[in-house]
Amino acid sequence: MIRSLHPKLRIMARDNVIRVLGDEAEMCAFEGCIERIRQYVLQYNVISEENILDIVKGHPTNMEGVKDVVVYNISGKPIKARSSTQQSLIDAYNKNDMVFAVGPAGTGKTYLSIALAVKALKERTAKRIILSRPAVEAGEKLGFLPGDMKEKIDPYLQPLYDALEDMVPAAKLQDMMDKHIIQIAPLAFMRGRTLNDAVVILDEAQNATTAQIRMFLTRMGWNTKMIVTGDMTQVDLPKGQKSGLREALEILTGIEGIGIVNLTSKDIVRHKLVTKIVNAYEKADKQDNKQEVTI
Repeated sequence: MIRSLHPKLRIMARDNVIRVLGDEAEMCAFEGCIERIRQYVLQYNVISEENILDIVKGHPTNMEGVKDVVVYNISGKPIKARSSTQQSLIDAYNKNDMVFAVGPAGTGKTYLSIALAVKALKERTAKRIILSRPAVEAGEKLGFLPGDMKEKIDPYLQPLYDALEDMVPAAKLQDMMDKHIIQIAPLAFMRGRTLNDAVVILDEAQNATTAQIRMFLTRMGWNTKMIVTGDMTQVDLPKGQKSGLREALEILTGIEGIGIVNLTSKDIVRHKLVTKIVNAYEKADKQDNKQEVTI
C-alpha cells in the first residue's frame, strides 16, 4: 500500500529495513511519512490501512480526538480513568513523586499504575520501569511449588506480566525485559539498590512488613516516581503481624510530595459481581467487628 502511494519511488523492504531509490525531494517526503507512521505505531500499538492513508495525506487520524488517554493497549484501545477516583490517582501521580493507591480488588490500582509507568517510558520521562511484589503465600507455600527460584516466584508476579502484555507488544516487551528496561522482581530483591530515572511500583503492599515497606520507600533515587498499591482487606501476613502499608499510611499522611488515594467499591471496573462480592464481605467484616466489641 505504501508503495502504491509513492509511485515515483522504488521501495524495497527486507526484515525491518526499508531501502528507497528515486528523486531526493521525494525520498525526503517519504522518510517524513514513514517516521510519522512509526510514531503512530509507537503511541497506539496498532495501525490500519485507513490510518496509513490519513497519515500520508496529512489528515487527522481517527484516534487523535480521544482525550485524557494514559496509553493505548496492543489492540489500539485507549486506557484512561473510568471513575473520578481513578482520575484522582492520575492527578496525584502527576503532582507527586510518591503515591499510595489503596482500595479493594478490581478498582484498577495495578493496571492504571502500570499504564502510567508505560506512558513515562514512551515519553522518555523515565528510563526504566521496576515492578515489585512481596512474595507472601496466600495458601500455598513457596517451598512446595515446583521449579527453581524464578519459577517459584513468577506466579506471584503474574498479574504484573498480564498488565504489561496488554500494553506492550510481546516482542518489544521481551526485548525490554532482556535489556532490563522493564524489571519485575520480588520485594526482597530491592535491598541495597538505589533506583534512579525510573517509575517504581510496589503492588500488594498490604503484605509487606514495616521493615520491608521502609526499605522499599528509601530506595527512591533521582528523577524517580513511586506508586504503592494495596488492599487492606486482603492481608496475608501471619496473624498478629501488622501490615507495613497500614503503618506507612499512618506515618506519611500529610507529607508534601506524597499523594494518598483511597479507592472504593464504586471504582470497581471488573465484572459487576465483583462489586457485589466486595460489598458482601465488607458487610460481613463489619458484623464480625461488632460482635468482637460486644464480647
